[in-house]
Amino acid sequence: MSAYNSDLKSEMNKNRKLPVLKDTRASDSSQEEAIDQWARRRKQFKDSKKCSSTGGSSINSTITEGSMNSEDARSVDLGLHSENDDRGFYTENFHSAAWVFRGDDVSPDNSPRCLSKRPRPVAIRERTVKIAKGTGNYPWGFRIQFSKPILVTEVDTNSAAEEAGLQVGDILIAVNGTDVTSMPHSEAANLARKGPDILTMVVGSDISRYPNTPRPTCRGYLHKRTQSAILKGWRKRWFVLKHNGYLHYYKHKKDEGKCRPLGVTKLEGAEIGVDTSLGKPFVFKCIPQSGNRIFYFCATSNQEMKRWLEAMEKAVHPVHQNHVWVDVTLHNTALPPLAIKNPECLGLLHQLDRSKDAWIQHYCILKDGCLYFYATLRSTPAQGGLYLQGYIVSEQTLGSKRSVIELKPPSEEFKTFYLCAENVNENKRWITALKASINKWLPLHQAIQDFMNRPLEETRM
Repeated sequence: MSAYNSDLKSEMNKNRKLPVLKDTRASDSSQEEAIDQWARRRKQFKDSKKCSSTGGSSINSTITEGSMNSEDARSVDLGLHSENDDRGFYTENFHSAAWVFRGDDVSPDNSPRCLSKRPRPVAIRERTVKIAKGTGNYPWGFRIQFSKPILVTEVDTNSAAEEAGLQVGDILIAVNGTDVTSMPHSEAANLARKGPDILTMVVGSDISRYPNTPRPTCRGYLHKRTQSAILKGWRKRWFVLKHNGYLHYYKHKKDEGKCRPLGVTKLEGAEIGVDTSLGKPFVFKCIPQSGNRIFYFCATSNQEMKRWLEAMEKAVHPVHQNHVWVDVTLHNTALPPLAIKNPECLGLLHQLDRSKDAWIQHYCILKDGCLYFYATLRSTPAQGGLYLQGYIVSEQTLGSKRSVIELKPPSEEFKTFYLCAENVNENKRWITALKASINKWLPLHQAIQDFMNRPLEETRM
């Protein structure tokens, strides 16, 4: 490995493994002590900037300028890098919507495998679901379709099935102790109806049949109440609730993705609710599980407040089960580059690092809508990668480079990436492969809409 690549790998490893910094707070008993603490932190920040200018990585600084100027006059927990959630993977676009994998079935006459009637082996993680029988015409609250295998295609909101954890895309393996993988649809439905009031099913899913469950994401301006001994009042800030359940905030919208957040709060286990104690409309509060602080937020309307409360409530009670594709990609990161089976494209690519205005070289492997980054051909594990579901690929001109690959996200709230191969012909080869790989995934709503006009074998349960 060259000295350059060795330094690159070392630098990126440092960026991935940021130290966890504990919250500290200015003492309410002494304004003088708070001012001294502020001065010490400013000195720390200046020292870190000097280190950065001499070749150190500013991303590892324990203090940011934002925290110096923040209304809380305190450092924040920056142990989680906003871009590197799972070993350096950028997955926000995947988690923001429900996606289904259709593989190479790109013909309009074919359906995504999650909606296909063709029998396929079930290579899945199994689990048991127990559903208590309710009342009405559909006492369990879900719909099954097809035969061999039988697929769950709808789960009613607030139903017993939803409460038990049944999900769209689940494949029925057994009903009340009887294997139904080779059983006709009607027989399995009768088996469920004639059974006890507690319906016990073994279900499972694989990448080709299981839509992912979107996780909470929310962005927008809110007013945040400050509580420091120095600054008081309400400050307008740009808030970003990530799919991992962490709430970030910035001074301005434009700072997201370019500057470190002024604060990061973990919402899992927190107490969320409307607050009327301050005599101000559209105020809600958050009490994190750890620590004794109460955060107050103010929205511009009742509708906006409800939007944030709904998203934050989902983050308070997160779904911890990974989608099968997440498990697969994390497994692949531990493999050498050439050990990933049947890659769609491989070779050297340079990625634009906007924060440093530099192009970083990686050895890349493309597989089923995921682009893996390695330091070199012989490096293990992967440094990370991009989930490309929904991205639009095109050739663009950028700066001094007359041909670059632009990866544009399905929504402007996510990141645009720029890549560049060794020459124009290599760029075109990568563009063709990227388009085909991304086309293996469909938004769930589009897959269902495309399939609605076809005759279905179904039973409402």
